[in-house]
Amino acid sequence: MRSLYRRQLAMMVSIMLVSFTLLAGAFMLLSYRYIIGETRESVERNAGYVSSFTATYYRRYLSLDVQDEFYSSYVASIAMISNSHIIVADPEGKILYATAGGHFYNYEDTVIPDYVRTQVIDGGSFNGMTNLGGIYPERRYLSALPVTNQVGRVTVVQGMVLVAADASNLSEMWASTATIFFFSAVVVFLISVIASTLTSAYQTRPLIEMAEAARKFGQGEFDIRVTGYEDRGDEVSALAEAFNSMANSLEQVETQRSEFIANVSHELKTPMTTIAGFAEGILDGTIPPEREKEYLQIVVSETRRLSRLVRRMLDLSRLNALTQSTVTAQETFDLTEVMSQVLISLETKITDRQLDVDVKMPEGKLMVWGDPDSITQVCYNLLDNAAKFAAPGTAISIQIAKKDGKALVSIRNLGATIPPDELPLLFERFHKADYSRSIDREGVGLGLYIVKTILGNLKENITVTSEDGVTQFQFTLTLA
Repeated sequence: MRSLYRRQLAMMVSIMLVSFTLLAGAFMLLSYRYIIGETRESVERNAGYVSSFTATYYRRYLSLDVQDEFYSSYVASIAMISNSHIIVADPEGKILYATAGGHFYNYEDTVIPDYVRTQVIDGGSFNGMTNLGGIYPERRYLSALPVTNQVGRVTVVQGMVLVAADASNLSEMWASTATIFFFSAVVVFLISVIASTLTSAYQTRPLIEMAEAARKFGQGEFDIRVTGYEDRGDEVSALAEAFNSMANSLEQVETQRSEFIANVSHELKTPMTTIAGFAEGILDGTIPPEREKEYLQIVVSETRRLSRLVRRMLDLSRLNALTQSTVTAQETFDLTEVMSQVLISLETKITDRQLDVDVKMPEGKLMVWGDPDSITQVCYNLLDNAAKFAAPGTAISIQIAKKDGKALVSIRNLGATIPPDELPLLFERFHKADYSRSIDREGVGLGLYIVKTILGNLKENITVTSEDGVTQFQFTLTLA
């Protein structure tokens, strides 16, 4: 498997190589053209000076005397200043005069090549690299112009001037420029490679740590965290934060799973031990016959308790499945009718505990959004819980009101005050407040957790308060 570090480094190095190659090619082409252009402009300008001076000399003296000190000095001065080679030839191409400034050349009986002469006479100029048919030992950049004068209405070509620049100077200048660029490019490339290496390592290191942490998660080590990237302020920092949040959730889930198994084992163990003990006592005669009915009633009670525990666990499993699939039935129904039906179903229990019911609900229907079966279970669990822990002879208050587009349902009972530190734990699985353990022999600690789960699936809220013996649960539903 190719690592992300190597892949990213290879990609960045490749991009830099291609970029430097294109940049080098463009630079070399542009620099060569610039140098040639500068040389061409200089050579053409000098050729124009000599051609104009020679034409003036023809007009004044009617002929060209290349041995004239004035003429030869002028041409030699231009050749020396421009570091070039100047040739003056007649219209047939025969070389009359040649100088490099400090030296005069004798090209007697030497003729300019026809392709140069023809282009100068007929085309008016010549520019290009040439060795003039062997006159020069190497190729030089040459610019040639005709020497012309106006005789009446006729333009007469009286000769030609050729100015050549040594191409070796151009090559040396271009080579020097290319060398400087090459070494600069190599240094920049090396710096870029080093920077890319450090950057790639800087970016991939947290990913490697997260991968290692994920492997440890798979081995059951949920206390591992990715630290040291909180101050980066980039995507890696956000990823590390999300990763640690996931780790916290996994650790919490694992803790809850362990507690769930421990609680289930405890809740199952107690009734099963009671049932097995009393059944064995009846069978082996330890329990006298006249007390068998009493103990059989205890066995039946524990069996029903065990059945309720299993039923609540099945309800819990169904709710968890709904939560994971994020699919919850949504329809409109009458909340007052649901609450009335729940009150009727709990009438016997409320009467047995000598409780009164104070109901304040809107007249007529109150339509809300939700799952009527789930909300029925919510109301049942809350009213059953209120009836179970209300002091005998007191009243249970039920109030339904409209507020900010919501139906606000309040269920209140008078009994023992729940300690403040217990309130946040009421909705945990298998949690039973200490004060209720001797009272709630039938409960399994799942009713309020189921209520919280159902309302959470519906994106609704539930709160609980307990002060001076008054305990109140409030939850909301969206009005239709």
